[in-house]
Amino acid sequence: MTGQLEPVPADWQRALAVVAHPDDLEYGAVSAIAAWTRAGKRVVYLLVTRGEAGIDGIPPAESARIRETEQRRSAEIAGASAVEFLDHPDGVIEYGISLRRDIAAGIRRHRPELLLTGNFHDTWGGTFWNSPDHRAVGRAALDAVTDAGNRWIFPDLVHEGLSPWSGVRYVAVAGSPHPTHAVDVTDTLSVGVEALRAHRAYLEGLGHHPMADPQRFLESMAASLAPRFGGRMATGFQLYTF
Repeated sequence: MTGQLEPVPADWQRALAVVAHPDDLEYGAVSAIAAWTRAGKRVVYLLVTRGEAGIDGIPPAESARIRETEQRRSAEIAGASAVEFLDHPDGVIEYGISLRRDIAAGIRRHRPELLLTGNFHDTWGGTFWNSPDHRAVGRAALDAVTDAGNRWIFPDLVHEGLSPWSGVRYVAVAGSPHPTHAVDVTDTLSVGVEALRAHRAYLEGLGHHPMADPQRFLESMAASLAPRFGGRMATGFQLYTF
């Protein structure tokens, strides 16, 4: 795709970011999140797992503890208001009723106007196969938007004090190979780099992989979209409206 990208709408105040693992937001959206929080918007992170299966040399229980700590630090750098974990098992997340219910509960709890999630497509631009965790969470998040607004879906949530919420107006998919919109991150790219660097144990586990260099990775991603966004460094999103 070579068309020009539109700015992500700014007429909202609350966002909920729903992704599978610690570091998912930092690789795809954190510089935009920093721009939003700098503008006074509230962003809450909802992590489906604690990333316990993400570092080969660290046992899952220890990895979960480390990665939770790193995610909370990273979120603080980006200006996020809160971080929550759903404790689904890392690596084997299943798309289904349980996942939709947990995400719908999060939407009802935080009542966002914008939902942010990660790439749910099969590939990253047709070359690299996407993680099944990413695919399951992204698709469940989109479905949970309408689940959250229907009192007859997951009626037990009402009994738990979570009334329906139909206020999600936009879903922004970070890392999509089909971006339609973008956020200018010229002034917050350095914040994004710092936030990704907070995932120290994960980055060390990557060894010499290109994704282990936060500055090079995030700068190259932002620069690749600049020609489609007025020459400005940008974070791209595939935007859906509800």
